[in-house]
Parts: sequence; C-alpha cells; structure tokens
Amino acid sequence: MTRLLTAVAAAALVLGASAASAQDFRELARQDLQSAHDQLAANHPAAAVQNPASQSFRSWIDTGLQESLGMVNRVNSGDAHAYLLSYYAAGFRDSNISMRPTFEGRGPFFATSWPGFTTGWRDGKYVVTYVKPGTRGAPPVGAAVVSCNLTPIAEYSMEKLDRWEGDLTTEAGRVQSAPYLLWNRNNPFVGGLPSTCEFSVNNRRARAYDIRPLPVEAADLEAAYRATVYTPTATPLAVETVNGRAWVNVHSFADDAGWDAFNAQLASQAEAIRGPQGFVLDLRGAAGSSAYTSTARGYAMANRIWTPEFTVSRQPAAGEVTYRATQGNRDWYAATLGRMEADPRFVAEASPVIEQTREIVAAFDAALAAGQTTFTLPGRAVAADTGAANPVQGPVIVLVDAGCSGGCLDTLDLLTRLPNVRIAGTTTATDTIFIEPTVTRLPSNYSDLSYGHKAWTSRTRASGQPYTPEAALTYRGNPADEAAVRTWVGALFGG
Repeated sequence: MTRLLTAVAAAALVLGASAASAQDFRELARQDLQSAHDQLAANHPAAAVQNPASQSFRSWIDTGLQESLGMVNRVNSGDAHAYLLSYYAAGFRDSNISMRPTFEGRGPFFATSWPGFTTGWRDGKYVVTYVKPGTRGAPPVGAAVVSCNLTPIAEYSMEKLDRWEGDLTTEAGRVQSAPYLLWNRNNPFVGGLPSTCEFSVNNRRARAYDIRPLPVEAADLEAAYRATVYTPTATPLAVETVNGRAWVNVHSFADDAGWDAFNAQLASQAEAIRGPQGFVLDLRGAAGSSAYTSTARGYAMANRIWTPEFTVSRQPAAGEVTYRATQGNRDWYAATLGRMEADPRFVAEASPVIEQTREIVAAFDAALAAGQTTFTLPGRAVAADTGAANPVQGPVIVLVDAGCSGGCLDTLDLLTRLPNVRIAGTTTATDTIFIEPTVTRLPSNYSDLSYGHKAWTSRTRASGQPYTPEAALTYRGNPADEAAVRTWVGALFGG
C-alpha cells in the first residue's frame, strides 16, 4: 500500500516545542519519556485496534515506561538521553515507533573506544569480520564469539545491543547492530568493552582473549563497519552494465538521492533493460523517506521498467485501513492538508493525495461527532487485468538485504507479483501494519517522536514479516565483498 503521507508527516514537525534546561539531561529524559508515553497512549491505533500486532504495544507502553524511568538517574549526557529514549521506543517492537535526536549524534561509525576489531552476524553467529592491521592479541577473522565476561554470547548480545542499537528479535536488527558488540558507543546503561571474550575457530575449543581498548581513529571505525555491513555508495541511484546485463541500483528512497537523473537514465535505457538477457534490481540498503511517499518512488521505478499498463492489475489491493478517532490525530491530518494545499508542486503532482486527505479529515470529524473510537475506510480495489503484455523478456534478480525497509518492502509486495522475478540475497528488515508516521518534537527539543497513526489490518503481509530469499537464492558470503556478490548474482542467471 502506498505510504501517502510519509514525508509530509515529517514536514509536520512541531518546531516550537518548549525546552527544559539543557544541562539536566535526567530531567529532560524524564519529561520526554512521559510525553512520548502520553502521546502514544492517546493517539496510537494499537491502543484501540484489536489485532495481534497490537499486543506488543499494549504490553510495553506502561511497563516499558516504568522500566525506562527507573534508569533515568544514569542519564549523564546527550548520548545517554538519546539511548534511553531509543530503548523505550524500540521496546514496542514496531519499526514505525522511534525517538531520534534532533542534533547530530552518534553515526554508524561512532565509538569512544574499541579493541581494534569488529564482529558481524553470520549464519546465526557473531564472528570477527575485520581486524585493524597491526592489532596485537586479536582473534583471527572468522572466529566466532562464544562468550564475553563469562556470559554466553546469546545473553551478552541481548544485554549489550537489544533495544539500544537495534531490535535483536529480527534478523535485520542482528545484522545492523553486530559491529557494535565489542565497541564502546558511550552508552552508560551497558558499560564499555568487556574485559575478556572467548572465541572459537572452525568450531574448535574456545580460547579466551583479553579485550584491550584502543584509541579511536574515525577512519578505522568506518573501515571496520564497511567491511562488515553492506553500505551504499555516495551515488545510491544508477544503472550500470555488469556481465552484459543491466544492474539497476536503488539503494535509497530518500528525496535527495538523485531521482530526476536516475529516472531519466531508466527511461533512456528501458529497452535494453527489458532484453532477454535479464537484469538485476539491487535494493540493498534501500531505506530513506520521501516528501510524498517512499512507496510511490518504488512503484514509479517499476512502472518505468514494466510499464504502468502491465503493473496496474498486479499491484496488491490496498484493503481497509482503520484510524483511531482522536482530536490529536484529526488535527495532525488537518494541519498536513493545509501544508499540502499550500505547496504548489504537491498540488501539481499529487492532487489525488490531497483529495484523499480531505476525505480523511471529514471522516475524522464525523467519527468524533458520533463518539466513535475508531473508523475504517476502504482502500483501493485491485484493478482489472488490462491484457498488456509483459515488456520484460528475461529473468529478473531482485537483490535485497537487511537495509531494505519501509517503502522497499512495499515495492517488494509488487515485484513479487511480477513474472520471472526472483528475490535473492539475505533477509530484509521488517515493518509494521501501523503506518504513516506522525512526527512531533518532544519537550526537551532534543528528540522527535515518530509513530504510525493508522492501522492497515487487511495487509496480506503480516506485521513484522520480512522477505527471506529461499535457500538456493540466499547469499552466504561476505556482504561487503562487492566482487563476490556480483559473481554470485551472475551465476544465478545460469550459462
């Protein structure tokens, strides 16, 4: 289903929220946690919609708040404030509930100390993926972590990473947080580096290694991360020719990814892409938000290759969507509608979205007047088959990984319905049926709360369900070895 208002939601940020004293991070965290709890309790659809996906929300919203408030006295910096808010948000196990800093905080290559090596998540294990040249006393690349500080690694990783760095109940959360298992990321709630860890090489008897912190050099951390997790290049959108067939790179859905040039490139090479040799559509790392809808970016890309006449009848049905009828949700839609109507480009390019939003605001007014707690609106029905022929003559490999999230998953919902398309690579991220984010500034002014404000209960793909390639199409090598990845993908075409 198209996420119609995803980045428009971001544009609805409340920039004028009052801020408390910037020096007392404990009080800031306390205020922000309570405000987030209250906003979610008052407006999130999971509180009113009876669905299995609502259970984690209901079980965490109060108990998670108390657990998080119990750690407030350990907040001693902006990083600690951000970590505690992230912990509460991640506890909902809902990819659209987040609290993110409004300032430039820790990035993916950040640490205050590290042991000179890093780990990745490989086939259900944490293994050493990178050792800085010259590092003494480090385990070899490929060694599997067995325990740290005498704690089995399964338990240690949950304490060190889960909710703090990612959702370790998902494969994608494991993959993307794995480099931080043995780094000190300035999180006072989990401590720094362990003192000793045991490693096993080729399933042999584990050997203990002292973990000695080394000074941080930014280039070393970046090299370690990039050697472990696939990281898109600075040009995320492009069409290449690899081994005689098109390799269509879509590693971002963000507005600033360069869509105009990319769409022109697609249009100019469409006939070649559609040839009998087949092509690769590379969606690794495809995340990011769009001012209109990240899903529409993906659908527009597919339409440029397969043509809208062919894809229209294969798009998944939108189905019913349930809204929680609160004044806060109604006001958010009304304010967003005003911004839409005041944006000339949006008026020119997305008038159906504006009309739909007007209908939603009217439905809110009717539901509130009637005292309803929720209301449901029908979605777009499946279009009739136009009889258009498939313009793509050859096989298509769609390459995915843990970075494929949000609109990337919606795009896969379409692509998997097209003929001769195979999903390959590794397991994607997950998403939730509670979609289209409301974004508000929290009282500290240091963090934004984001949450999905409507429930797509009729979606065919369940909440929290990723795309996992079948065994024969699963890549088991180093995801950061681009040459190896391309050789492996080429072999999938046969010949």
